[in-house]
Amino acid sequence: MNVRAQKPPSSVFGLRLRQARLHAGIPQDRLGVAIGLDETTASARISRYETGIHAAPYDVAVKMARVLHVPTPFLFCDDDDLARLVLLWAGLSKGDRGRLLAEWSPA
Repeated sequence: MNVRAQKPPSSVFGLRLRQARLHAGIPQDRLGVAIGLDETTASARISRYETGIHAAPYDVAVKMARVLHVPTPFLFCDDDDLARLVLLWAGLSKGDRGRLLAEWSPA
């Protein structure tokens, strides 16, 4: 098996992208093709987004978030607790969201 060592992400976006991709079990090349990249360059492009060599345009971030089933804001959270809350929020029903907002809204 040919396993290359991955360069650690140098950006919050790269870190969150890699976390979401690995959690979803989607290889870099499949993610790239799923968002419309050419399959010959898909893996390299996703790798560059993850390592921070290139910044993904916002519309590309939205496409990746959809494929990875995470809210787009998750990819930009620089706080681990906030990132978890964004994921939890996305899993709540509309009714539960409304109740939480009502409970935390100033009177």
